[in-house]
Amino acid sequence: MFSKSKRKTASKIDTLIGSHTEIRGDVIFTGGLHVDGKVIGNVIAESGSGSVISLSEQGVIEGEVHVPNVVLNGVVIGDVFSDTHLELAEKARIKGNVYYSYIEMARGSEVNGSLVHQDGGSGSAMPERTVSDSAKTVELDGESAAANP
Repeated sequence: MFSKSKRKTASKIDTLIGSHTEIRGDVIFTGGLHVDGKVIGNVIAESGSGSVISLSEQGVIEGEVHVPNVVLNGVVIGDVFSDTHLELAEKARIKGNVYYSYIEMARGSEVNGSLVHQDGGSGSAMPERTVSDSAKTVELDGESAAANP
């Protein structure tokens, strides 16, 4: 009722990666993404899109996270880029550098890397990434093959 926190993030979850799901490859999304499972690859949303990712306590991301609004309570092995808002809950564990414009860290959260503050207006916290920047592979019966863009 008297909360001082007025976030401009997507409160709706458009995509859910369940606890028994493992995704190998980049995840590119807009809107809201919630991860209970494991992603081996980068997680990317367009800068300025208002997109949000939430990573639960049992969730794991092995790759970079490029999302404007980030709420973490699980493990990220890779760099995190957030140009709007980054929240680390008490079970959050990051093994990589964190680039942010605004950060909240709960007691118990861990960052094993550098914290790098970026001016939110410069857009430098999230380097431009496009689908073509990401390596695309498809795994079929244990064999990897490059996907044609």
